[in-house]
Amino acid sequence: MISLTIPYWGQSILRVVGGAVAVLLPAGTIVYLFLFKMMSFMQSRLGPMEAGPYGSMQLFAEVGKWLQKEDIVPEKADRVIFKMAPIIVLVSTFLLVAVVPFGPDAYFTQFDAGVFYMLAVSSVSVLGILIAGWSSANKYSLLGGLRAAGQLIAYELPMVLAVVGVVIQAGTMNLQSIVLEQNGGSMFGWDGLGNPYILTQFIGFAVFMIAVQAELTQTPFDMPIAESELVSGYMTEYSGFRFLMFFIAEFATAGVFSLIASVLFLGGWGIPFSWFGWTSVDSIDNWMNVVGPLIMFTKMMGLVFLIMWVRFSYPRFREDQLQRFAWKVLIPVSLVNIMVTAILKVAF
Repeated sequence: MISLTIPYWGQSILRVVGGAVAVLLPAGTIVYLFLFKMMSFMQSRLGPMEAGPYGSMQLFAEVGKWLQKEDIVPEKADRVIFKMAPIIVLVSTFLLVAVVPFGPDAYFTQFDAGVFYMLAVSSVSVLGILIAGWSSANKYSLLGGLRAAGQLIAYELPMVLAVVGVVIQAGTMNLQSIVLEQNGGSMFGWDGLGNPYILTQFIGFAVFMIAVQAELTQTPFDMPIAESELVSGYMTEYSGFRFLMFFIAEFATAGVFSLIASVLFLGGWGIPFSWFGWTSVDSIDNWMNVVGPLIMFTKMMGLVFLIMWVRFSYPRFREDQLQRFAWKVLIPVSLVNIMVTAILKVAF
């Protein structure tokens, strides 16, 4: 056997490359599979078919088009902050994927307070969107930025409360431990499926996915963009590569949030330990470090399908309906879910 020791700088490079792959590969897959093909199928049309076989190279054509466009900064815009905004939004996505475990040993970082870190970092994108709207010196952009800030703040709360139920049941905020608890657990003494929290925390899962839809400003929660009213909202004045960064961040964040949802509710990279007689994390076979990311990717695509299906199927909420739904429906339901989970945790 040949042992290979990778120096710290080499590990850092591998983490950066791995993070880029974990963010950009799902984003590209989501754009091609759902935006180009699924939406076209739902609208009874072929979609892009010219670039490559069945339009498979259309994504590269789109990226090349945006890279060739001129990067325009409005005359009265705050140039430094205007250019900084899309970077902030995209970086927040990379910070999110850093805490997602992909296998028993396949992870970038392992925080004991990983859930807390995830919820905190997910709020950073709000700053980038608000900065983009304010710095553009455009009334449409400012309105879009303010709508986005109000919407994301409102739907952060039900997202946090939905995750609290999982934390109570798992007894930990470590995402890797949450995966192990689900796959090593049992339901009423039967461990054939482990204990995936989507069964016991189905209400939390539903609230979480609705909040994710709003966090991504996807229809029916797309008031910050609202093409029929605000042109493109906070992105109105952006062009070229900076617009592309917003576009990438939108779909990359959809993928990362789906990865997080799969960890919290669907057992993440794992499979029920009873299938192979595993009793602890140390007994898990090394091949799970290869299969685990594939399992995560499959679950992620299933959850993204739900997000995109809702996006292509429902009309937009009014602003008052959007806020009322968060404050009068999702938050009370989440609080009830926490209360019931806490009572059952103490009782059993």
